[in-house]
Amino acid sequence: MSTNTETGHAKNVATFEDLISFCTAYGATYNPSKAALKLAALNTQLAAANAALQSVKVAKTAYDNATNAREIAFKQIKPLATKIVNALAATDAAPQTVADARSSNNKIQGKRVKAIEKPSAEALAAGAEPVRTASVSQQSFDKLIDNFAQLVATLSAEPKYLPNENELKVTALNTLLTELRAKNTAVINANTALSNARIARDKALYDSPAGLFDNAQAVKVYVKSVYGTKSPQLKQVSALRFSKRSIR
Repeated sequence: MSTNTETGHAKNVATFEDLISFCTAYGATYNPSKAALKLAALNTQLAAANAALQSVKVAKTAYDNATNAREIAFKQIKPLATKIVNALAATDAAPQTVADARSSNNKIQGKRVKAIEKPSAEALAAGAEPVRTASVSQQSFDKLIDNFAQLVATLSAEPKYLPNENELKVTALNTLLTELRAKNTAVINANTALSNARIARDKALYDSPAGLFDNAQAVKVYVKSVYGTKSPQLKQVSALRFSKRSIR
């Protein structure tokens, strides 16, 4: 979500507090019959709106922390995968097994297993069809996990893969794979929590007819009915601007 959007929600809540301040200052003459427009109810709604904004901030921080931790954890995958393939190639493993490992590594690196030959400029000028290829990029975190898991499975089935380096051993790689999955799951869960916090915030601010926005408009109508269309009180509250809803 953009900073401007978040600022818009916070501005609505801050403006609602300004509205309550004006109404409080009117004293006993501000006395609506509708329960939701009474000062006590407006202050309760303000507190709930501030709490909803804070919940989004907390959830967004947790989401950012989770994505940062995932990014850091995944940085090692590409260089590690290359080390693994080289370590396997240095054994007596069958060439086919090494080829399988290289295939998984190419996917991790985002490369094609085999380059596609493209028609020359002369051939294209002579009417040859240009080569149309689908994207081979498999750089999403889900795909990286899947391809790394396949690489680890290939190593696990190869009895001649017995490296002395601790980081290249199958046990260490399985531990890392578990960690990567956990980091990815943490981001998924944090994103769900953030989405739910935003839904709750939007409900508090914009749901009709009891949301902060609708009640703010209703307060303006009440002030107009009590003090008149040309009153300084109406000018006060009319100058307060609320935005209906921003795209999350």
